[in-house]
Amino acid sequence: MARFVDRLLGLPEETTPAVETARDLRVPMPDGTVLRADLHRPRGAGPLPAVLVRTPYGKAQRPVRYFTGVLARRGFQVVVQDVRGIGGSGGEFRAFHHEREDGLATLKWLRAQPWCDGRVAMAGASYLGFTQWAVAPYADPPLAALGLGVTASEFVGSFYPGGAMALFNTLVWSSSMGTRDERFAPLHARRVRRAMRHLPVGEADLAAIGRPEPFLRDVAAHTEPGNGFWDATDHSAAVAATTAPASMVTGWWDLFLRGQLRDFAALDAAGRGPRITIGPWGHDARALRAVLADQVSWLGAHLHGDAAELRRAPVRLYLQGAGRWLDFDAWPPPGTEPTRLYLSQGLAWEEPTGTDDPATFVYDPFDPTPNIGGPLLAPGKGRQRDNAVMERRGDVAVLTGAPLDRDLDLIGPVSATVHVWTSTGHGDLFVRLCDVDRDGVSRNVTDGIVRIAEPGTVRADVEMHPTGYRFRRGHRLRVVLAGGAFPRFARNPGTGEPIGRAVAMRRTGFEVFRDASRPSALTLPVWRG
Repeated sequence: MARFVDRLLGLPEETTPAVETARDLRVPMPDGTVLRADLHRPRGAGPLPAVLVRTPYGKAQRPVRYFTGVLARRGFQVVVQDVRGIGGSGGEFRAFHHEREDGLATLKWLRAQPWCDGRVAMAGASYLGFTQWAVAPYADPPLAALGLGVTASEFVGSFYPGGAMALFNTLVWSSSMGTRDERFAPLHARRVRRAMRHLPVGEADLAAIGRPEPFLRDVAAHTEPGNGFWDATDHSAAVAATTAPASMVTGWWDLFLRGQLRDFAALDAAGRGPRITIGPWGHDARALRAVLADQVSWLGAHLHGDAAELRRAPVRLYLQGAGRWLDFDAWPPPGTEPTRLYLSQGLAWEEPTGTDDPATFVYDPFDPTPNIGGPLLAPGKGRQRDNAVMERRGDVAVLTGAPLDRDLDLIGPVSATVHVWTSTGHGDLFVRLCDVDRDGVSRNVTDGIVRIAEPGTVRADVEMHPTGYRFRRGHRLRVVLAGGAFPRFARNPGTGEPIGRAVAMRRTGFEVFRDASRPSALTLPVWRG
């Protein structure tokens, strides 16, 4: 079955069908805790470099076994370890908090084993990628290579994008971790979805899985900026100092895209020579083929001396809407020009000169504006969707431009600067860019949210999801403004009370200004290549 899946995913032929396995090796930590690891290596081989994989999902779980099997069957010596508190590993699992110390201790232990020649690479995706960033900047000597799939050096930005709590992804992941040892865990899915309306948010785990779950409680309790709780889990400041060669895979609809692109840019600016692939997928099985193929080739180049796969451009990306893969030497690509798209009675490329009335809407947390699509941990619900249901509501402002007279390519970071007033002084401004086709169907391309916590008119700077997208000739650009996107983001109660414990809620009125003295606009990365 594994060989069949390998062929289905287009992976290279296996080279080492004879693999021996040693299970539950004891790896002592400095505090006396013992973590457990499995070793997979070519039968009868002498000392070899090792690929370290550290996972919170259980080394015996099928996806983890398949991933390590792909590497082992291609001649790599693989050590897969349950992180603290998972599977047979001792201690308490506290998401993201122990990975630096435990990872470095594991690396020291691994290099001392007689079957390891001292060279160690790391590989994996998502949390397994984070465990790499928790080690790589601090490893001495450096790691031999990094295979970083749909991940980032810090996850905090994905917990609170723009200051709003990412409720859907947080509750889905925390619920799956809280039921990871249960035989019928998938049956919780419907309860989890209903629990997203539970108040206070900090106790939504009780409604979802019937008991407290530490990660959900940590995220809900530390939504206020500057409290320092997550500081030790943020490795972004050390990225530029990382000398291990790094290859990355991400997707335009991946929730960690922004962080991963920042990591790539930091490594590139430091002259580290990273490479990245950005495809038309999200944080899901669609990315699996690219991640596996990329990591097999990258590890082969740096551990087996097979440099053929190194002869490619540093940046390879898929231009959505055009159906084309493009290669570039840098990110953002050369030839990209930041261009302002102004909010007016519709949308305009020219700066406003008049006194247009503000766009107005009222956000009601008792009947929150729904989210449609986007970067979600939900197969079949994320990515690009028809936005008609949302755009017909009375609690959104919809602004549409004229039909395009030529194709418009956007490749790079997207942002918005919006002058906005809120009636309560507390609200979330959600900004979405859509593509309206010739039949009038509006599909989301990118979006972002920012939390407002001051009275009066404010300038809201919204970091939106980067994109690579072609708007076809005859299509129209559309901007949708709202006070939220539920349940992707937790409802803003309009009271200023911390999200984790808020129960009372107030409606919030919005006015978005678009006149000459207070121009609001999106900044789009127009590529003229």
